[in-house]
Amino acid sequence: MSRRAEITMTDDEVRAFLAEQRTITCASIGADGWPHLAPLWHVLRDDRVWAWTYAASRKVANLERDPRASLQAEAGESYDQLRGVLLRTTVTLHRDVEDVAALGIEIFQRHHGVLTAEVVAMVRKQAAKRVGLEFVPADPPASWDHRKLAGGVY
Repeated sequence: MSRRAEITMTDDEVRAFLAEQRTITCASIGADGWPHLAPLWHVLRDDRVWAWTYAASRKVANLERDPRASLQAEAGESYDQLRGVLLRTTVTLHRDVEDVAALGIEIFQRHHGVLTAEVVAMVRKQAAKRVGLEFVPADPPASWDHRKLAGGVY
């Protein structure tokens, strides 16, 4: 078996890894052709990554022009502990304010636990200025988990 095959995560491992990561990095394509990287809080819905962001953001302008985006989540402090997932996606923008508010509440609940009425009101107010981002996989994920290397990484 190749070392690449040894470190590839199963679908369940990819799902669990994405669910435990607090932040994912989104790369969109800027107007000048350069990658534009931005961190996002996210949730998983039916094995798809969802996030929200301000409608006037650079990443939304980029995604309106070209809906392709790559997402990466990674963890590990040393080489033998590195884990990560790379997703190549196309992005569907969602603008319905109630849907965006529900997504925002879901994201805040994931990151903060029980939400107060004040936080829910704040999220609902922000929803009018935001869009939902649904990242639709274009390819199977690329993944790595160096902890799986029985003989060590070197």
